Amino acid sequence: MFFLGVGIVLLLLWYGEVGPVAAWPWYAVLSPFALAVLWWWWADATGYTKRKVVERENAKRQARIDKSREAMGVNIKKRR
Repeated sequence: MFFLGVGIVLLLLWYGEVGPVAAWPWYAVLSPFALAVLWWWWADATGYTKRKVVERENAKRQARIDKSREAMGVNIKKRR
């Protein structure tokens, strides 16, 4: 997402001929988009994306379990 945001900002600056970005070559302005594509390819190929989704789902599930236990009056933490 970061690369995509940087690419959009650079593209707008280049198209609007603002500042030093106006003098940059087209491949320098569009390079963040290529980096975004490489990042998404790497994240999908290595399982990074799926791992993050599973972590989010597990956190939500644990929060629901904790909320249900609290509503039932069951102690979540064991005292020693």
